Amino acid sequence: MCSCNVKYSLTGASISAETKTFQVNYFQNNSTLIEPGIDRDFTNKLIDLLINQTSLDLVKSNGDLLYEGEIVEYRIAPTTATANNTAAQNRLTVGVNVRFYDKNDPDAEFEKRFSFYYDYPGSSQLIGSQKDTAIDEIFERITQDVFNASLAKW
Repeated sequence: MCSCNVKYSLTGASISAETKTFQVNYFQNNSTLIEPGIDRDFTNKLIDLLINQTSLDLVKSNGDLLYEGEIVEYRIAPTTATANNTAAQNRLTVGVNVRFYDKNDPDAEFEKRFSFYYDYPGSSQLIGSQKDTAIDEIFERITQDVFNASLAKW
């Protein structure tokens, strides 16, 4: 059997044996509506996922894999209305533009927009722990989608 010089992991990642490091550049928040701290939170969530699901080492520069991009959407909009023309349910949508580079596999490189949403009752405001939960769930989904697109090739 030939392994074709590819490492596999239990997370479904297929990473070449030459790939040892990854780098995540800071994801700036360029959305129209600025929510303080989500740029840092997204960057850290992506780093944490890559550390936990691969055996790659995080480096500050010259990584074999490079992730960079920006948050391009942070939007709250009603999804359903009541008879009184008020929102019965609202949706927070976050979109992130990601550029992925692989020194050992240039064909795997991409620039792609990832987004996800969180629905919550129109009678409540998105503050405090509810906002933290919403952002955490959204970033968990987006970072997993980025991982799947870049390393699991889904």
